[in-house]
Amino acid sequence: MRTLLLTGPGGTGRTTLAAATALAAARQGTRTLLLGTDRDDTLGAALGMRTGPAPALVEPRLTVWRPDPAQGFRDGLAALQDRAASALDLLGAARLDPEELTPLPGADDLALLRALREAALAEAHDLLVVDLPAAPRALALLAAPEELRRCLRRLLPPERQAARALRPVLGRLAGVPLPTGALYETAARWELELAATEAVLADRNTVVRLVAEPGPAGADAVRTAALGLALRGLRTDLLVANRVLPEDVPADSWLGGPLAQQRKTLAEWQGTYDVRTVPHLGRDPRGTDDLAALGAPGAALGAVPEAAPGAQPGAAPGDDAHAAPVEWTVTDRLAEDGVLVWSIPLPGAVREELDLVRRGDELAVAAGPFRRTVPLPSALRRCTVDGAALRGDTLTVRFTPDPGLWPRGR
Repeated sequence: MRTLLLTGPGGTGRTTLAAATALAAARQGTRTLLLGTDRDDTLGAALGMRTGPAPALVEPRLTVWRPDPAQGFRDGLAALQDRAASALDLLGAARLDPEELTPLPGADDLALLRALREAALAEAHDLLVVDLPAAPRALALLAAPEELRRCLRRLLPPERQAARALRPVLGRLAGVPLPTGALYETAARWELELAATEAVLADRNTVVRLVAEPGPAGADAVRTAALGLALRGLRTDLLVANRVLPEDVPADSWLGGPLAQQRKTLAEWQGTYDVRTVPHLGRDPRGTDDLAALGAPGAALGAVPEAAPGAQPGAAPGDDAHAAPVEWTVTDRLAEDGVLVWSIPLPGAVREELDLVRRGDELAVAAGPFRRTVPLPSALRRCTVDGAALRGDTLTVRFTPDPGLWPRGR
């Protein structure tokens, strides 16, 4: 199944474009599921029908689903109370009733990640179109599975479960209680769920599509979002320029200024991204007829082909093309320069806003407002960092083999 994630600056018609894209795919014969994230029924406003926690059929081959974060939060807390029943009874704590619970901040994002995982693994559709939140929140949401898994591994390393039989003895020797088996079992279940979600996001058939209104603010937002996606290794396929004004606007019209701004931004984008334009209808699209009139670009099905050496993300010519995967490649230059070079694509990065920190077998990369900590490839763990440079849109990090750790004769 192909997964298409739509995001972009807030207030640019992202939800409308998600609905129009899903509608176009369904009318081309693709079994499509449209997944919404907004508590307000913005998807329903675009489609001209109510949407909710029960999947609803819009028309043949198009289903819309907007999961309820409140219900997911209640179910999760109820399950947690059941697992901790003995501890709660020992403490004399009273259980919380589901009816008195309100979702905490972040419940919407967790509900979306859970729904994304369930929809992808169900394989009941050929295409999943996801209306993500606005770009800043979407980038944090897409980073959550990897970051949470890293925290779990640091706080509760799986290898420590092997000492389960020795835990009481070790606890007496250390003088402090050690984590119980139930805690490790919970962590293992979370690890499994997060790994499944991360696998969906990292799949070669998952791409991110940016939606923005051409103009100075849109250009800045797209540049920032593209950098954040690249740092996360997420693939992009298209940049959809939404609400594009017609070219026949009279020169003396008040729309002449906005049109000139749009033309300038579109010219800049077309030199960097694969851009598709969607016209301004002169009104807010409502219903399937208006959505079809937008002519939103479709979504191709099938596996993403292997990237050519040196290929950069975001260059996918044609509706039937696929986004090239974002690869962080290691180049062996030991014979020529005595180093291994790790190449990290970071389109739009600024030298002054880059930072690198090596911590053990991990490398923390900061680019602009974004930060990611990644494990080093096995060969680089036996090396020391020799330097780094930003060349074009690629950050190259040089590693020198540590003679004490590097195999002899290499």
